[in-house]
Amino acid sequence: DLSGLNAAVIGRSNLFGKPMAQLLLNANATVTTAHSRTKDLASVARGADILVAAVGRPEMVKADWIKPGATVIDVGINRIDAPERGEGKSRLVGDVAFAQASEVAKAITPVPGGVGPMTIAMLMANTVIAAHRAAGKQPPKF
Repeated sequence: DLSGLNAAVIGRSNLFGKPMAQLLLNANATVTTAHSRTKDLASVARGADILVAAVGRPEMVKADWIKPGATVIDVGINRIDAPERGEGKSRLVGDVAFAQASEVAKAITPVPGGVGPMTIAMLMANTVIAAHRAAGKQPPKF
């Protein structure tokens, strides 16, 4: 139950930030939509019981931005250099500095392997539903 919880969405894109803010509002959360140019963004983030990071900057959200016990949803997917893996190699990271943030947050989604696979699964489910409807058949329930 999200009723009365403070949620902050860092990211204002039409594809994710705005729809996520609306979903949280519909679940009765109090929502603040912020972005990379929000003044004192760390303070905005620190007040959130639910923090959604979708800003597109690698490891921008640090542990001191997170309210102890908060739930953190990292939607970002960023490729950064990984010289430890060899010359020209890279690795994927989110918008949240996972290692340090996981020590503060109650729950946090990993990158890779968190929100991405769920997005793919829902796209596939919606494709199957659309195909059934186009064929005039009853779509399955997932």
